Amino acid sequence: MKYFYPEDYGALGDGKANDVKAIQTAIDKAEENGGGVVVLLSGKTYFSDSIRMKKNVELHLQKGSRLKATDNIDGYIRPCNMINDPKTALIGNPVTGKPSFVFIYGFEADKCSITGEGIIDANGHSFVKRKDKYYVTGDFYPRPTVIYIEKSNNISFKDFTVTDAPFWTLHPAGCDDVLISQIRILNDLDVANSDGIDPDHCSNVRILGCHIECADDCICLKASKGNAEYGPCENIVISDCTLVSTSAAIKIGTEGVGDFRNVIVNNCIITRSNRGLSIQIRDGGNVENVTYSNCIIETRRFCPDWWGTAEPIVITTFNRDENTKSGKIKNVRFFNITCKGENGVLVHGTKENMIENVTFENVNVTLSKTTKWESGLYDLRPCLDYGVEKIKNSAFYLRNAENVLIEKCSVNWGNICDDYNKRIDYENCPGLEMIRFTGTDAI
Repeated sequence: MKYFYPEDYGALGDGKANDVKAIQTAIDKAEENGGGVVVLLSGKTYFSDSIRMKKNVELHLQKGSRLKATDNIDGYIRPCNMINDPKTALIGNPVTGKPSFVFIYGFEADKCSITGEGIIDANGHSFVKRKDKYYVTGDFYPRPTVIYIEKSNNISFKDFTVTDAPFWTLHPAGCDDVLISQIRILNDLDVANSDGIDPDHCSNVRILGCHIECADDCICLKASKGNAEYGPCENIVISDCTLVSTSAAIKIGTEGVGDFRNVIVNNCIITRSNRGLSIQIRDGGNVENVTYSNCIIETRRFCPDWWGTAEPIVITTFNRDENTKSGKIKNVRFFNITCKGENGVLVHGTKENMIENVTFENVNVTLSKTTKWESGLYDLRPCLDYGVEKIKNSAFYLRNAENVLIEKCSVNWGNICDDYNKRIDYENCPGLEMIRFTGTDAI
């Protein structure tokens, strides 16, 4: 393997000079060589405009190195020109196009990788402003994505840390065979849209041993309209991760014009999150064959600015708007899940679009009031007819779901408030079966 050093092409690594030309030249030379490793050296900070990954090139950040994104928006690669488009004003602000700005970009960059124990500093606070004590946003949408790799196969992301993302952090789109292993994403918990990992129309993805702290979703499977030319999001394994989120720790949707299938989530610990495990279908894509097992979930409300009212498990399908009909959700299983938080499990379809075949086995739910924020709410956004609904919280709240099995599950109550209600509250749930389901209603 041949190594390439940006210093050989003029990089200073002093955190002041813009080293983009030197870094990009090293990447280009590595590709011309048939592949190679571009090394960012320990003890140096490489300040840079956007860089473009290439086939068979590994960008390796040595421990103690830092790659810092520029604060000049004109220095960013633009995969598309859509920004402040009226489409982004739709309910829920769906991402309707490809990213408008990207710091690290790759297209048809098969076998590219980013590795090493260094830091990618996304310089996100250059693009946001404070809305209130708990919420930071920006003047334009979408703000820069940190890493966007499109239509590239056999790609890897290992060991590095990303900090201060202004928007989505790691966004592979239309990729097959994606390995994401032991990376850290440490974003501020008040920066809107700073998702951690967003596989979009990707297949054969493994997300293993990562630690993620971010506002909005830590790991979110997407099938976005902007990348609708690619296939379904399928054959996904998420395992051994620790997650903190101001929205959902692990989510499927809401951008979902394509299908999601064959997803396994195992051995994850979720703490201090607005939501735990979530499936939110609002577009035409369908969800089937999803299994969650051996997870510990702790939820609390962060503040009303964020989606979620501390539901540890959420499965919902609603039409996004009058012109967008939602897809079906079926064959979802939860095994050996421990939930403790301010709200309970939410499963909510519609009479016209029932959720089908959901299993809860050895799922233990404890409701306990821990924050100052209002309880007795369920967050059904984004959708045409619903919003944040004022309903007393139950351990299991089921609406319009067919063939739900609750087996060997239990309900407990901690710090009880007036907004806590029943062990289970259900309506229009044909085929609901409860076996060895223990616990009482709130007293």
